[in-house]
Amino acid sequence: MAKAKVNGVEVEFDPGMTVLQVAELAGEEIPRFCYHERLSIAGNCRMCLVEVKPGPPKPQASCALPAAEGQEIFTNTPMVKKAREGVMEFLLINHPLDCPICDQGGECDLQDQSVAYGKGASRYDENKRAVEEKNLGPTIKTFMTRCIQCTRCVRFTTEVAGVTEMGMISRGENAEITSYLEQSVSSELSGNVNDLCPVGALTHRPWSFNYRPWELTKTETIDVHDAVGAHIRIDNRGPAVLRALPRLKEEINEEWLTDKSRYAVDGLSRQRLDKPYVRKAGKLVAVSWDEALGTVAGKIKATDASKIGAIAGDLVDAEAMKATKDLFYSMGVTNLDCRQEGAKVGPVTQSTPREAWLFNTGIAGLEEADAILLIGTDLRHEASLINARIRKSWLKGAVQVAVIGEANDLTYDYAHVGVGTKALKDLKKHAFRDVLKNAKKPAILVGSNAISGADGAAVLKEIALISDDYDVVREGWNGFNIVHTAASRVAGLDLGFVPVGEAKDAAAMLTGGVELLVLLGADEINTSGLDNTFVVYIGSHGDAGAAAADVILPGAAYTEKSGIYTNLEGRVQIAERCVFPKGEAKEDWAIIRALSGYVGHTLPYDSLNALREKLITDHPVFGRIDVKPTAKAFDVKAIGTKGEVTDKLFVSHITDFYLTNPIARASTAMAECSAARKAPLSVAAE
Repeated sequence: MAKAKVNGVEVEFDPGMTVLQVAELAGEEIPRFCYHERLSIAGNCRMCLVEVKPGPPKPQASCALPAAEGQEIFTNTPMVKKAREGVMEFLLINHPLDCPICDQGGECDLQDQSVAYGKGASRYDENKRAVEEKNLGPTIKTFMTRCIQCTRCVRFTTEVAGVTEMGMISRGENAEITSYLEQSVSSELSGNVNDLCPVGALTHRPWSFNYRPWELTKTETIDVHDAVGAHIRIDNRGPAVLRALPRLKEEINEEWLTDKSRYAVDGLSRQRLDKPYVRKAGKLVAVSWDEALGTVAGKIKATDASKIGAIAGDLVDAEAMKATKDLFYSMGVTNLDCRQEGAKVGPVTQSTPREAWLFNTGIAGLEEADAILLIGTDLRHEASLINARIRKSWLKGAVQVAVIGEANDLTYDYAHVGVGTKALKDLKKHAFRDVLKNAKKPAILVGSNAISGADGAAVLKEIALISDDYDVVREGWNGFNIVHTAASRVAGLDLGFVPVGEAKDAAAMLTGGVELLVLLGADEINTSGLDNTFVVYIGSHGDAGAAAADVILPGAAYTEKSGIYTNLEGRVQIAERCVFPKGEAKEDWAIIRALSGYVGHTLPYDSLNALREKLITDHPVFGRIDVKPTAKAFDVKAIGTKGEVTDKLFVSHITDFYLTNPIARASTAMAECSAARKAPLSVAAE
């Protein structure tokens, strides 16, 4: 390894590293505004100046200067100190004195670095220039007079988000950042530019003037708006959840977060169910917990076990599904399903292991793939952060992509093989066949919608045979991946929360196949066939499930309970409680435990810890927290069922990215994002 000296301390570094990176290896802090580890180097702000020998007798921008063998780097000489003070003085020439009213106050890089590296006074007394505010959409509030032209936002939208909608116009003092044609930024990752902005030029519009950072209590937890399982931090003030921010997790979300996961938090305080209800004379009436549970228990006792069923929704934690399964199995009820969309995957059998429904390659591991085939998935809206990973590889020229399904804008180039089941057979005639055949690490990503419906298992078998033909699963590499869209799905499949034998699936239960149906947070369903079914809804929001219910038992949202969620990789993660449930609402597992006493089948656990102990004892896979399972090779031909495949199109069941669950549909921020996406030019700037 090459060696250099930083302030007299010798440091070893890898070839290709910059002087800034070498200095940080030595433990030296280098101030910066434009430089970001995940973006291309711009060298705009000049705040990272250092002195380098041998070299010219002047400060040099360390972010753009390659490190070399034998270099001597100085970060604290009088020359460097004077240069940084001068740069800071220039940056502040036009910056307004907005700190007392700026949303960035308390978390502002400019504030921090002006204190640490600034001179403390300015020699300029010219009038400050003003810049017109921009319309960047419902997630980004602009104060462009504060902008220091670091171009982080431009580089993020272009490189990571893949939407070339922002840039810098004019020159010199007239230079300014803007969006083209005054159009909203159309990326589902747009909120990340607010995090990246080192000053208060771009701030979070949905949270504008709502809080000060030092007022907030911070809790590290897990996002449940999709199956990716991004690591997030929830900030609350008292009982109100005010914001969600991404946490660094290289293997999953790096440091990015989707707009839905970030801004839907205002839906946690709207359309909430905070007390039990029973339908009397056609109207839902608020009742006591004792009456509500007694009503449900009486109905259960009067109904044959074969006519009782339960469907788990997309946001349900593993503990609630475990308690529900234990209670229902103790009563002889086997009509259970966690697959609202009807995907034909699970349960574990001797021939179909857990790998049959996991994202086996892993989110980070997908960067190793050199050929990717997407089947029946709109990856940009079903798993946006995985889509960003593929774009990252594509920009490096490390992967070729093909799609069987809708020809959507995925932010990278791909070969479009076809739109439905016919294209599965046509793949052998397509040029991408050779790409897959010659790939060292091929990967196939299967959307849950492709394997849904009556012929879902047969379609899955066709895909499995394709995977076998192109050696997608081999020793040392498992490229077979199912793209789930629900945070609860993998945990439900691991628990066996699926119909076995003659038991009815979700589709059958929703078309009158049962007389009593428990909807465990299930809202992404068609309730029109439940007119003659007694419906019990356990959930947090007044959405589709609650509207069809005869009894409502108010549950806790994901920020109001500690719950286990397994992401699509099979990684078991724990979401922590941030605030307490609203009103009389209870945690879902506690509601099921209370109901078990009313029906005479009391469950053998009285606390969350006892429930988790039973969960891990019965299903040891839940005992390995935050560990991605090793991608094992398996007989991919064994999954699916041979049968007739109908000629159908692969269309994503996500029709609106921003309105996919009850929390998002209750959010005003998501409603504005949805409206802006449909008519981006009509959104007026505030």
